[in-house]
Amino acid sequence: MSDAHDEHESAIKTPKQLIVAVVAGFIVPILIIVLLVKYVSSNHTVGAGSNAQTPEAIAARISPVANEGYTFTDANAPKVLQTGEAVYKAACAACHGTGAAGAPKFGDAAGWGPRIAQGYDTVLKHAIEGIRAMPAKGGNPDLDNIEVARAVVHMANASGGKFKEPEVKVAAASAEASAK
Repeated sequence: MSDAHDEHESAIKTPKQLIVAVVAGFIVPILIIVLLVKYVSSNHTVGAGSNAQTPEAIAARISPVANEGYTFTDANAPKVLQTGEAVYKAACAACHGTGAAGAPKFGDAAGWGPRIAQGYDTVLKHAIEGIRAMPAKGGNPDLDNIEVARAVVHMANASGGKFKEPEVKVAAASAEASAK
């Protein structure tokens, strides 16, 4: 029988290797502990270019959402009428910019020709009351009739019409605003 099953070898063969292994067994864990303590107790610095912890950045994060991009208006103040272009961009461009639901496109003389031929009053009536797929006042009931008229003139004139911009009677508008 062989005695091979009783033989085993160690990685440490000399006394010098034994001393190195014992010293490493003590020094490596102590070094790791010292480095961890240093990391935990040091000031945690923010990465380059980051200003997330500045007082201004913190104030911006905790400020109310309503403070950003909203303009509060007095509901009792007199109404400021928008221009025809502003009304077109806000309410009309969604359909008249693309021709959705058969709407004549902005600047398309062929599409606007038959409507312009009906006359200003008819086109304005259709814009205020709505017609077919077009809702009254372009879907914005807050628009004043003068604002709708300005938008009609803006779109029709861009397509070859010669409509005159509606006049706003200042005395009547201020009396109406004060009555409300």
